[in-house]
Amino acid sequence: MCGIVGYRGSRDAPPRPGLLARMAGAIAHRGPDGAGTYTSSGVGLGHRRLSVIDPAGGAQPMSGPDRSTWITFNGEIFNYVELRDELRRKGHSFRTGSDTEVILHLYEEEGEACLLRLNGDFAFAIWDERRQRLFIARDRIGVRPIYYAERPDGFYFASEMKALLEVPGIDAEPDPFAVDQIFTFWVCLPPRTPFRGISELPPGHFITLTPDRMEIRRYWQPAYPDAHSAREWSRPYEERLKEELRALFLDSVKLRLRSDVPYGAYLSGGLDSSLVGAAANRLVDSELRTFSVTFEDPEFDESSLQRKMAAALQARYEAVPVSTDEIGRLFPQVIDSIEQPVLRTGAVPLYRLAGHVRECGVKVVLTGEGADEVFAGYDLFKEAKVRRFVDRQPGSSRRPRLLSRLYPYLPRMQQQSAPFLRAFFSPGGQGAGDPLYSHMPRFRSTAGIKLFYGQETRETLKGYDALADLRDRLPAEFTRWHPLSQAQYLEMTYLLPGYILSSQGDRVAMAHGVESRYPFLDPRLIDFAAQIPPELKLRGLREKHILRESLKDLLPREIGDRPKQPYRAPEGECFVGPQQSDEVRDALSPNTIARGGFFDPGAVQQLVSKFALKGRLGQRDNMALVGVLSTQLWHRAFIGNRDGRTAVPSPITAS
Repeated sequence: MCGIVGYRGSRDAPPRPGLLARMAGAIAHRGPDGAGTYTSSGVGLGHRRLSVIDPAGGAQPMSGPDRSTWITFNGEIFNYVELRDELRRKGHSFRTGSDTEVILHLYEEEGEACLLRLNGDFAFAIWDERRQRLFIARDRIGVRPIYYAERPDGFYFASEMKALLEVPGIDAEPDPFAVDQIFTFWVCLPPRTPFRGISELPPGHFITLTPDRMEIRRYWQPAYPDAHSAREWSRPYEERLKEELRALFLDSVKLRLRSDVPYGAYLSGGLDSSLVGAAANRLVDSELRTFSVTFEDPEFDESSLQRKMAAALQARYEAVPVSTDEIGRLFPQVIDSIEQPVLRTGAVPLYRLAGHVRECGVKVVLTGEGADEVFAGYDLFKEAKVRRFVDRQPGSSRRPRLLSRLYPYLPRMQQQSAPFLRAFFSPGGQGAGDPLYSHMPRFRSTAGIKLFYGQETRETLKGYDALADLRDRLPAEFTRWHPLSQAQYLEMTYLLPGYILSSQGDRVAMAHGVESRYPFLDPRLIDFAAQIPPELKLRGLREKHILRESLKDLLPREIGDRPKQPYRAPEGECFVGPQQSDEVRDALSPNTIARGGFFDPGAVQQLVSKFALKGRLGQRDNMALVGVLSTQLWHRAFIGNRDGRTAVPSPITAS
C-alpha cells in the first residue's frame, strides 16, 4: 500500500519535480519506506512506498520493458502470481517479483480490459508515452482512494486531497453541497468532495486523458438479478451454494495472506472478523496475531468475545484499550487524516488500533469489513423488511411491535409503544415505492443535523435536494431488483467506499502506514453473492444466513449464532465535561462557530449545554455534536490553517 501523485500538462511544459515532492510529502505517512518521481514532457508521476510485496525490487514509479510506459500504483493485486504465470506463457519477461510490474505487462497486453482481470485493491496511473495517454483507474469497490483536479495549466491527481492542495491555484474552498450530502447520507456522492474543485474518481471507474480529451468511464458496478427471475429455492440448490461460497471465501483469505512482511488480523468479537481470523489460522503455520479495540464502558466493549475467539484460534490476542478521554484528544488528528466531516467517532479507536499495529512491526492486517454489505448483515436490511410487512396492514397494533426486536443493543427501543415505533420508522419520502425506501429512516434521522445550519448555509442550499440527487444516480435496472438487493446496492455503492473503507478504513490505517485487506470484498465473492436468492441471505430476521451456515464449523457456536452487534464507540460524552480539550472547546465556541459560517452559534451552544448537563444523549444529538465538531475541526485544519503542513522528502528521480 502506498501513496501516489501526479500531473499532466502541456508537452512543452518544463518538468516539475519540486511540485511532485511537495505533493508526495503531504502524504508521506502512506509510504514511509521510500519515495520516487518520474518526469517527462509535461508529465509527472510521484510515489510514496509502503513495501509489502518484493521490498527489494518494487520501487516506483516503475517502467515497462521498453520504458514507454510508467506506473505509479497504490494497492495490492492478490492474483498477481497467477497473472504473471499466464503472461510468461505469452512471452512476457519480468525483472522483479512485484505485483506492480504485472499490472504494466497486463495493460500492454489487454489495455483497459486488464481492469477486470485484477483481483485486488488498487488505484494507479499509467503514463503511455506512445499513445500520449494517461490512464488512471480505481478498484471495483473503492478500497483505495484517488482524487483529481482540473486546472488551466493541467490535470492533477493524488491518493489524498491534501496532496492536491499543494498545487498552486488549487485552493481549500469548502463545498457546502458536499457537506449537506454528508449530513444526509454520511458520505459525499462522488465525484463531489468537501473541497470545491477537487473530484473523487468513483469506484469501478477509470480516466483516460489524451491531448485532446478527458473521458471517465465505468467498468464495473454491483449487479443483481431481476426480482421476478430469481431462481426457485431448493435444499440441494442451497447446499451447492454453500459449498461454492465456502471455497471462494477460503481462497480469498488465502490470496490475501500473500505478503513479504509480517501480518495480523483485526478481531472485533463479531462474526465477520472471527471468520476471517479462523480461515487465516487454518492457512498459516505460525501463530496468528490478532488486534482488538476494547472500551471501559460495557455498552461498547466486546473484549470477552474477543478473548474467547482468540483462545479458540490459539492466536495471540493483543487488546488496545481506548478511553473517552483518548477519543476526545485524538479526534482532531483523525479529522486531519480523513479530510472530511464525519458523524460518528468510530474512526478514532481504529486510528489508535492501527498505530499500535505499526508499533508492533506489523504492516498488513486482515479485517471483516464488507460481509454486511455482501451478505445482508446490517440491521437496516431487517428493518426495511419489517417495515414493508407493517405497511401492508397500516391499522395493525401488533405488527409494529416487531420493530422493537430490531435493535436489542439499544435498551430504550424495547420500551417504546407501537405508535412511537411506527412513527420512528416511518419512511417518509415517497412511501414503499421510493427507490430509497430501505434507507429513508436513516436519511431522515441524519438530516436532523441540518437544524443547526446557519442562515448563510440555508440560503446557499436553498433548492438543493440531496435525496433527489441520489435518486437521479440510480441505474435504470434498479427498480427491477428485489428490495433487499436495492438496499445492498445503496450500501455497497455509497456508504461502504465513502465511509467504512475510507474514514474507518484506508485513511486511519494508512495514517500509520498499515495496509488493510478485506477477504469479503474479493470480486469473485461479490459477484457470486449478488446472485444468491435474497431469502438465503436474510432468512426471516436472521442476517447473513447462508454465510453462517456455510462456515459454521470454523467458529464457536456462541459467536457463529450471535446476532449482529454493530461496531460502536463513545461519542458526545468524549467532548464535554472536565476532559474537554482546549482545541475542542475553542472549535465549539460561539465565536469560532460564527467564523466558520456553517452553523448557528446559538443552536450549537444549546446542544453543548445539553450534553454538559446530561452527559449522554440519544443518537440524533450525538450525530449532531460529532458532525458540527468534525466540520469545525476540518475547516480549521484545511481551510483556516494551510501553512506549514508539508514536510518535503528527498525523492528518487527517474526521467
